[in-house]
Amino acid sequence: MKAMIFAAGLGTRLKPLTDHTPKALIPVGGVPMLERVIRKLKAAGFDQIVINIHHEGKQIVDFLRANDHFGIRIDISDESDYLLDTGGGIKKATSLLAGDEPFLVHNVDILSNVDLRKLYETHLRMNPLATLLVSRRDTSRYLLFNKENKLCGWRNRDTGEVKSYYPYFDPAQYNEYAFSGIHVLSPKILDLMEEWTGKFSIINFYLAICARTDIRAYLSDNLRLLDIGKPETLAAAEEWLRQEAIAPASAPRPNCADHPS
Repeated sequence: MKAMIFAAGLGTRLKPLTDHTPKALIPVGGVPMLERVIRKLKAAGFDQIVINIHHEGKQIVDFLRANDHFGIRIDISDESDYLLDTGGGIKKATSLLAGDEPFLVHNVDILSNVDLRKLYETHLRMNPLATLLVSRRDTSRYLLFNKENKLCGWRNRDTGEVKSYYPYFDPAQYNEYAFSGIHVLSPKILDLMEEWTGKFSIINFYLAICARTDIRAYLSDNLRLLDIGKPETLAAAEEWLRQEAIAPASAPRPNCADHPS
């Protein structure tokens, strides 16, 4: 089973912690973010992981080597020259992700209680182009899905901006869900990216193709998930780990739903 971890971000929200350290190696409860995600993926059965790097990327390479790659195959997709965003990052790693099986994508700065194996197996059973882990929560930006949980658009409630390739699109007629930063993709998606070049967002890519493909929501009402890429939630994660006494090698069990849109 293959997965990709987005670890190339600059971590600007965590400055000055990230001035000389990649965000992926910032510790949470004494354990680097990257290690927590790797161990969660490994526990779910993923044995091939691609990690993209950019800011202070050599530190990540050295960290993986020092830990013997945690006993699984880990490949590096090097974006040191140019940060490609989420969509561009996936496309650059095409040679490492291509094949017959789907792959899971996971932001490095996400802690969650999601069952990654169940998410992956649901994707296998339903066989859409992509399965996006989402939840109900108050935020400003939402992905919009129809009654069949198929992606149809995007909305920013604060600005009123709406994105959709469907004519006469009315956001009020769709379910609004917040994206988690965790999704499973069919390798067929790599072929659809051929015409896209350079830096681009995977969400913008999804929105551009959703009218002619099948991109589905995976909704978990009991999802507990935390974006630890900012100081206030990093502190909250530390408190979670203290309260729950979670061992470093265990999957995190946070108890709130603050995550990226």
